[in-house]
Amino acid sequence: MKYVILMQVDPAVLENLTEEQQQQIGEGHGAFMAETKESGEFVATQALADPSRSKVVRSGADGPEVTDGPFVESKEYLGGFYLVDVADEGRALELAKRIPDAGIPGLALEVRPVMFADPGEG
Repeated sequence: MKYVILMQVDPAVLENLTEEQQQQIGEGHGAFMAETKESGEFVATQALADPSRSKVVRSGADGPEVTDGPFVESKEYLGGFYLVDVADEGRALELAKRIPDAGIPGLALEVRPVMFADPGEG
């Protein structure tokens, strides 16, 4: 079963990390990717740009309109994700706990099952 592990980022927390902590996070993500690739559970990962670079498309009076955004009323934003293919939710949670963000106060990981996926071509 596929699960997406969403990385919730608080920029204030990231700004206050020491250089050593930043290095540990980078190395931890590298180790996590290597481990899940080796086990065959890794499907994909993507890091997302800061929300200040986002655009929002929503319904307007004359059809869809594009605005800057997202202007979420929250200090946290979606920073990226891992997509894993695991036996069950327990394994997905076990893997999420290994992501270095899980050990940093103020950061969070959301684990959510994938309900539908179109593998595309190729």
